[in-house]
Amino acid sequence: MMLAAWYTANGPAEQVLQVGQQPVPEAGTVQVRVRLACSGVNPSDVKSRSGARAVRWNLIIPHSDGAGTIDQTGEGVQAGRVGERVWLWNAQYNRPHGTAAQYIVLPAQQAVVLPDNVSFEAGACLGIPALTAYRAVELAQLEAGQTVLIIGGASGVGYYAAQIARARGARVLTTVGSQTKAAFLRERGIDESILYKEEPVAERVLAMTGEKGVNAIIDMDLSTTIALVEQGALAPHGRFVCYGSNERGTVPLNYGAWLPRSLSLHFFLVYELTQAQRTRAIDGIQALLRDGQLQHNIGPVYDLTKIVSAHQTVEGGTSFGNVIVNCAGR
Repeated sequence: MMLAAWYTANGPAEQVLQVGQQPVPEAGTVQVRVRLACSGVNPSDVKSRSGARAVRWNLIIPHSDGAGTIDQTGEGVQAGRVGERVWLWNAQYNRPHGTAAQYIVLPAQQAVVLPDNVSFEAGACLGIPALTAYRAVELAQLEAGQTVLIIGGASGVGYYAAQIARARGARVLTTVGSQTKAAFLRERGIDESILYKEEPVAERVLAMTGEKGVNAIIDMDLSTTIALVEQGALAPHGRFVCYGSNERGTVPLNYGAWLPRSLSLHFFLVYELTQAQRTRAIDGIQALLRDGQLQHNIGPVYDLTKIVSAHQTVEGGTSFGNVIVNCAGR
């Protein structure tokens, strides 16, 4: 048996999340079993548990991101993979059992080699945040010398996107919610931040770009950021790359503000990348990791038995950095 966390119905973390013993899974054909060290907690995980996605199985072990060591291979997988340090993607997407456990079985391709210079805690941050960031920057089609505005530059996705864009030679502007977050970014060489709670963002963008605007905007909230586009923050022929919206219904778009400037809007869902898109993203992230060009913002780390607190921290929006659950009791 293994220690795992699970829920059988949607609801508040303290009411539906349970921790106890579950059977250790066995690797099937073209699968690997991973002994998990860490599990990453993403906003999508807490939204799914709270009811954004209805429960489709009798029991759900949450979380799509994680890192650990392969300890068993199924038929069709090289036995030499046993002992590999790996990070995981889509571990609980369209599947009932995710990474909030001591072991997980999943298709071998969803376990990616974790370079020796990267901790398990960092590996548990990569699946959703880093892949989202990489695809967003790719869609932004940034060229060296161009400028991108990343909303929430100190967030999980935003911090990775800022680094990936900078690695491509782009000038990076970010919005942040506090001086603490601005200082965090400055210490890491990302020093052009806008305090969105205190400053008019579109005006500041125009001032910082000589009234030209940025070549691309990357953000997760269409419903608020669309206003920046229509206030002139996005330069002609600019691209707004969006991977979510706080408003789930209709979001008005001023057609007259977009067409004359040949602006474009690009949506994507990280869970549904094509094979080619995901391969490029994984290969790109692996190269950045091997070269030591990708830093990580590890936030609070909770023991698996404290998973309720981990979910509450993410839901409350009070954490700074990616929230991690320690699955191995290390």
